[in-house]
Amino acid sequence: MSADFVSRVFGAIILGVSGAILGAYVVVWSGESPYWYALLFMFVGALTGLVLTPYLTVRPYLALRKRIRQASAQKLLAIVLGLITGLIVAALFSLQLSLLPEPFNRILPFVAALMFGAIFIMIYYMRADDIFSAIRGRLPAWSDDAEGGIRHSLVLLDTSVIIDGRIADISRTGFIGGELQVPRFVLNELQHIADSPDVLRRNRGRRGLDMLRRLQEESVTPVSITDRDVEDAREVDDKLVLLAKRLRCPIITNDYNLNRVAELQGVRVLNINELANAVKALYLPGESLVVRIIQEGKEIGQGVGYLDDGTMVVVESGKPFIGCEVEVIVTKVLQTAAGRMLFARPEG
Repeated sequence: MSADFVSRVFGAIILGVSGAILGAYVVVWSGESPYWYALLFMFVGALTGLVLTPYLTVRPYLALRKRIRQASAQKLLAIVLGLITGLIVAALFSLQLSLLPEPFNRILPFVAALMFGAIFIMIYYMRADDIFSAIRGRLPAWSDDAEGGIRHSLVLLDTSVIIDGRIADISRTGFIGGELQVPRFVLNELQHIADSPDVLRRNRGRRGLDMLRRLQEESVTPVSITDRDVEDAREVDDKLVLLAKRLRCPIITNDYNLNRVAELQGVRVLNINELANAVKALYLPGESLVVRIIQEGKEIGQGVGYLDDGTMVVVESGKPFIGCEVEVIVTKVLQTAAGRMLFARPEG
């Protein structure tokens, strides 16, 4: 039996009995036959309890439990600190309010406790991140390790970089120092993409969830899901930038638009594409390499091939060698927004 059903039954019984008792009192007061009034009030009470009891008991309890489970430990601690602060302030005011004449000296201290408690709970809850950042000092993006007191920085992960998957290989090498954190709203976006009716989006979302699981299993640095949220924004990218600003930590992404928006707001960005371009092998004009030509180029007679790291190689007079591996000599290196491009000619 569900909690709703049980609450409806108990509510119907309790309010039905209460209605019957109330009906009996009405009958005694009116001096008429007691049975009809008792049955009427009992029926109305039972029906009211059957309909309204879940909305007064079970539903508020489930909603409160859901909010508590979704709230971070930092938010819950902020509520407790706000309540304590409000009660302390109310106690200071109560000393003066208790000197008032009756009945104000009894009512106003209680009202002050409720009012100041609610006000400080709201203040501490809404400004929890700023308050705890101020408590931690000037480096809120650093946290203590539970074992040896070692301090490590936080790095936030974007949805696109998780779906991309290269972050799993990078984290396994140990080049990223500190803890990788995935905000809960990023995980929710991944789940939403994985549930999309579009096949391509659904596959991308499932790939992202698989990569996140692989990241947690294989990463050298710790990977965690954080419940920190930003209530001032609705879009995931806006939430991520604002959260990074509050924590003063960088964002790892390969989203061009997010990269530019974050930089404009003073947030440090670690771009996977820029990293990939930086670690590609550097070839200078005059050096030789072997490339497999797979297609024609835009110009007449050109052939195009790719190195293992994805670098495009445009080979002059390479069209006759399509489908073959050819040793070529680099003639020019061009750096573009999409990456590095090599121009070459067949050797000899």
